[in-house]
Amino acid sequence: MSDLAGRWRDELRPRFAQYATVATDNIDQEFPAHISSMMTGPGDFPHRPSDRNPAFYGSLDWHSCVEMFWLLVRLLKTDPGAVDEARIREVIRGRLTRDGLRAEAGFMATKHGAMMERPYGWGWALSLAHELATWDDPDARTWSANFEPLARALEGNFGDWLPKATYPLRTGLHTNTAFGLSLALPYADARGFGEPLREAALRWFADDENYPGAYEPSGQDFLSAALCEAELMARVLPAADFPAWLDRFLPGIAGGEPKSLFTPVRVSDASDGYLAHLAGLNLSRAWCWRRLAETLPEGDSRVPACEDAMRVHADASLDRVAGDDYMVGHWLVAYAVLLFTP
Repeated sequence: MSDLAGRWRDELRPRFAQYATVATDNIDQEFPAHISSMMTGPGDFPHRPSDRNPAFYGSLDWHSCVEMFWLLVRLLKTDPGAVDEARIREVIRGRLTRDGLRAEAGFMATKHGAMMERPYGWGWALSLAHELATWDDPDARTWSANFEPLARALEGNFGDWLPKATYPLRTGLHTNTAFGLSLALPYADARGFGEPLREAALRWFADDENYPGAYEPSGQDFLSAALCEAELMARVLPAADFPAWLDRFLPGIAGGEPKSLFTPVRVSDASDGYLAHLAGLNLSRAWCWRRLAETLPEGDSRVPACEDAMRVHADASLDRVAGDDYMVGHWLVAYAVLLFTP
């Protein structure tokens, strides 16, 4: 198995302080804001984002703000010497409060709030919960306890949704089923509700073969439906079964096929919120290729192709992580950090 995460950590470490600054700046920036709300009567709309979401406002939208907190916790937890530890702790203390997270749990328990963040926001929030719950740190224990009502609400959302989700969404956007489940699985496994997620993944994806990856990407993707599905199955299938499944699903990997999945995409206008998604597609693909390389057994002929694809996709977008238009900058940095997250 390849140790690409360790190699990426060494290469990216000089950028960690900048990544953390991007995240704290995003969290503090309440406007511009993108809010989706179901109005049930006149005036039924939040006056400002922080009225509805006292913890996760800023960074344009709810899930992007959650991503920024995940990034800060991840960096502080794994490499505190590379970032401004005091500043990060101050920011997190101010927002991951007991009352604030209870309000977020109430929002996520509403039908509309839950649906709008399904499953992307759910997955990122449970990934953040997992980072806090597995961190032996006094502050983290407090933040994790504060997070408990929101985590329970999200557990309930998954429990309500999965039995009714007859079909998965194979898309390159937030509704992608595989990516949301993959983010949520480590927390779910630790809390004892991972089996329903695993059963759903197998129900949806175990029999897939000859996936039409050549049709990707669509014009505003930030995820690869093909690679996210493969990455999820790397988590849920027994290690001995995954190589054969992947061979059926994407049979041309060793030869660099389909070429579209091995070719970084071009971002023509970073100020266009949808076209800007493509910058994330490069980095999320890089993460998926890294995960496949790490999961395949040593000596598998597909590992070099996966490693090469990871490298060229990462190189295509890492320089956009900081200093680009806000339509890129409010979220892309989280995908850079994913590159070295086990």
